[in-house]
Amino acid sequence: MKKLLTLTAVGTILVCSDALASGFNLKEQSAAAQGNAFAGATAGAEDISYSYFNPAGLTRHKGTKVSVGGTWIAPRSRAKRAHADTIIPGDDFPGFQDSGYTGDIVHAAVAPAMYMSHQLDDRFTLGLSLNVPYGMITKYNDLWAGRFHGTLSKVTTVTVTPMVAYKATDELSLGAGLQMQYIKATLRNATRIPNQATGGVIPGLEDKARLEGDTFDIGYQLGALYELTPQTRFGVGYRSQIKHKLKGDIEFEGLMRDLANQDISARLTTPANLTIGAYHDINDKWSVMAEFGRTYWSSFEELRIKGDKGLDNVTEEKWKDTTFYSIGASYKVDDQWKLRAGFAVDQSAVGQEYRTPRIPDADRLWYSAGVEYKYDEKWTFNVGYTYIRADKGKVKLNGMHDGDAARGTLHADYENDIHILAASINYNF
Repeated sequence: MKKLLTLTAVGTILVCSDALASGFNLKEQSAAAQGNAFAGATAGAEDISYSYFNPAGLTRHKGTKVSVGGTWIAPRSRAKRAHADTIIPGDDFPGFQDSGYTGDIVHAAVAPAMYMSHQLDDRFTLGLSLNVPYGMITKYNDLWAGRFHGTLSKVTTVTVTPMVAYKATDELSLGAGLQMQYIKATLRNATRIPNQATGGVIPGLEDKARLEGDTFDIGYQLGALYELTPQTRFGVGYRSQIKHKLKGDIEFEGLMRDLANQDISARLTTPANLTIGAYHDINDKWSVMAEFGRTYWSSFEELRIKGDKGLDNVTEEKWKDTTFYSIGASYKVDDQWKLRAGFAVDQSAVGQEYRTPRIPDADRLWYSAGVEYKYDEKWTFNVGYTYIRADKGKVKLNGMHDGDAARGTLHADYENDIHILAASINYNF
């Protein structure tokens, strides 16, 4: 019984790592930067929303400013030819199931963002941001072939970051911030009913497990901006990893309800992010920019789960560091209108052998465009649009990984893409 509970708990909470490791680290924090596919986001500092990537850029903004925006993220992910082989020791009747075409398993959502900055003097500028840096939801039919691997996965985060920027010289600015992050997960999957007499499971009987957990933890942010000339600048930004310890409970809906419900905790480290950007004004009309980003998912080495009824389990993981490249250009039509465009390459952190139906992600290409309208010296409006085309993802779980013994094998093909629309309003006091 304890072994089955351990496997169920591991399978249920594992979505936290999958959600974050498979490209749901939301870059969509600035409508202006999105128009360039986030090229130059670390060096551009075109409005205060760029402070999410580099707080040092706040020194370029005088007086007091506010930016409020939101991003509509509409992913599409369709599973085809899902085939499961549920073979568990002690089960004399393994189940072979096909789900065929499951349709769309993801849902659209809105990610808000807000920024404030205030210049104290010629050297110091203060800032504050509110962001949703991670978020996702996938939902399958409760009877689909891969239900032992997951039926519902929902992760939400909110991060508040107070920042300070210091202009060390006429060319060099430095910045720092404190990431105060709240994360919540709601997860669900099917599980088998244990057979106390044989030590295996009861053929044909299932239960449903649901987990909810949350936590609040703190990290930091650093940045530097160097202005080589009035037309050319370079930036570097770093967002630290945050070590989370989620606390919550597992609840079962059926036969296991009275015996298996318990409080649990799980340690999860969100990755560090390093970005390097460049920005250059070619002339009064044209500007070009580029960005390089590295997300250190390899810091996620294991998942440890403990329960108040003696549950203690460690699961080894195999995430890998990922790279993000982007280039972009802007054209200033006149004193009010600016047009933007960009292209990016974004790697997935999960290889085919570890990809799960929780987040069936793959390598992606970004195609972005945007427009800025400056109404007057106080009001500026930005809109950015991105289409992300992902490679076809394949799930090939052969039941050999730690924690997969109670879930069986699963093979499925996925088609993924994403439409993103962002808008923001900037006001100068």
